[in-house]
Amino acid sequence: MLKKQADTIRFLCADMVQKANSGHPGAPMGLADIMSVLMRHIKHNPKNPSWLNRDRLVFSGGHASSLVYSYLYLSGYDLSMDDLKNFRQLHSKTPGHPEIETSGVEIATGPLGQGVANAVGFAMAAKSAANLLGEDVINHKVYCLCGDGDLEEGISYEACALAGKHALNNLVIIYDSNHITIEGDTSIAWNEDVKVRFEAAGFEVARIDGHNFDEIEFALSEAKDKEKPYLIIANTKIARGAGKLEGSHHAHGAPLGEEIIKEAKINAGFDPEKSFFVDEDVLFRFRSAVELGDLEEAKWNKLVSELSDDKKELLNALLNPDFSKIDFPNLKGEKLATRDSNGKILNAIAAALPGFIGGSADLAPSNKTELKGAGDFPNGKNLHFGIREHAMSAICNAYARYGIFLPFSATFFIFSDYLKAGARIAALMGIKHFFVWTHDSIGVGEDGPTHEPIEQLSTFRAMPNFYTFRPADGEENVECWKAALGLNAPSAFVCSRQALMPLNEAKFGGVKNGAYLLQKSQNPKVTLVASGSEVGLCLEAAKILEEQNIGTNVVSAPCFDLLCEQNKEYINTIFDPATKVLAVEAASGLEWYKFADEILGMKSFGASAPANELFKHFGFTAQNVANKAKELL
Repeated sequence: MLKKQADTIRFLCADMVQKANSGHPGAPMGLADIMSVLMRHIKHNPKNPSWLNRDRLVFSGGHASSLVYSYLYLSGYDLSMDDLKNFRQLHSKTPGHPEIETSGVEIATGPLGQGVANAVGFAMAAKSAANLLGEDVINHKVYCLCGDGDLEEGISYEACALAGKHALNNLVIIYDSNHITIEGDTSIAWNEDVKVRFEAAGFEVARIDGHNFDEIEFALSEAKDKEKPYLIIANTKIARGAGKLEGSHHAHGAPLGEEIIKEAKINAGFDPEKSFFVDEDVLFRFRSAVELGDLEEAKWNKLVSELSDDKKELLNALLNPDFSKIDFPNLKGEKLATRDSNGKILNAIAAALPGFIGGSADLAPSNKTELKGAGDFPNGKNLHFGIREHAMSAICNAYARYGIFLPFSATFFIFSDYLKAGARIAALMGIKHFFVWTHDSIGVGEDGPTHEPIEQLSTFRAMPNFYTFRPADGEENVECWKAALGLNAPSAFVCSRQALMPLNEAKFGGVKNGAYLLQKSQNPKVTLVASGSEVGLCLEAAKILEEQNIGTNVVSAPCFDLLCEQNKEYINTIFDPATKVLAVEAASGLEWYKFADEILGMKSFGASAPANELFKHFGFTAQNVANKAKELL
């Protein structure tokens, strides 16, 4: 029966790719035998995909999405046979790579390796949840299917080294070792001993024949009770059963062709004229997941109902965070670096919300992200990622998708380049992952151009559904956080190393609008707009201009992304159409041409010198800003 179940999965995948004339049939067909057994081990409820104590199944090789959708349909999730037939079509529930809009998809895994790090994140989140709620309440497994490409990516090693360090015994990674990549056999670029690598990282490792049902069953049964994370190396054939294409890299990313699929079905005892076919006995066995899942969840709900009132209250607070309980610090009038004010804000949020958790890539003292007295993972709120920015972003994405956590991650702004793939996936999913990026400009100073972000602000402002905040003082930072907490999207807080002068009250608008009128002149001729440390600079320049009878408005723009969402009336109020607009930012800032007539920004990389000297050297002085404004007039 297992072979029939596996072949059913195999041909569903092949038919989906063939009908779409697009996709990746090889890996799904090679993994079909493993999947048919794995589906008997996974604890989940297709009727309630958000059940907290379900096992998480992550498909790191997201290109093998036909396997994902076959699994979801056969298990009884909200996915129909017509959805499978609409594979890779516009507005379908079955896009080319898994996305969270599809019921049962735990997390969007696009670039290879992300899913491995996501799985580590889910396993860490489960440990954090068990620490809060008890190991009897949270005791599920995290399974991850990955391939050669996933393990070649550096992010997988970053994440798995962390998994080994923390002995995440709830993590099971199944490595589809078919030795094939797009260009051919993996030996053309890769020959490392994966078993030794993972054992060195602290994993227990097993090798199996990925097409032998007994070996698959034994390995998965062994996964139930481990003291370490567990890697199962499953030796498989890509496009298993596909005749001359079995084992060939040509089966990786193109339809097999009708004749090869028909021949494969005949060899397996299936009707070659039937496509998208599932025999009743096979569907009955797979769909038992619904009743079994209902039973498992009912048992869990009974357990939860018997918890103490304190635990019930905690669970409710985790599931339904109440932002009104946050006692934000009063930072009005304080001269602070925004990294310092941000640290105070983080601690205020953490004190109010039990699910607020996070950490830095070995930079907490510089990022000011330590949650005071909150303890360390797995028994506290402080996560220590080591120097692993890429894995950090993917791990925190998983925390955000787990269901009860609001995670933040932190590093220097320049190193946001290392984690951009994770930030982009966060934006695509629309999850609440808060990125803290300090040392925001040439104000980094002596560390020089390698550590001074120039183009990064523009990069993240260009990303859809991602909100980049660059506050100009402590109080504005508080308002930025209030705005970010209300968004169904990831946000970044780009903070200064140097202390910034406190601002006056807004004359019109507010942070929630992305930009607001900070200083209004009686007869304005020019508007200066800036973010972060350059806002104070613009206020100084405005004094010079006003003394010369040049009416000057000043706009603080902590979030360019929110500003772009405002209506024309609001835009025309803060950017008076009768004025010339000069944008001032110690960054490339080309996006400001959407609102500005001219930009005073960075046209090169930075340099190594004390910060004050660098601002003078690159023209960020009040007098030079005033001069540039006069040139516009």
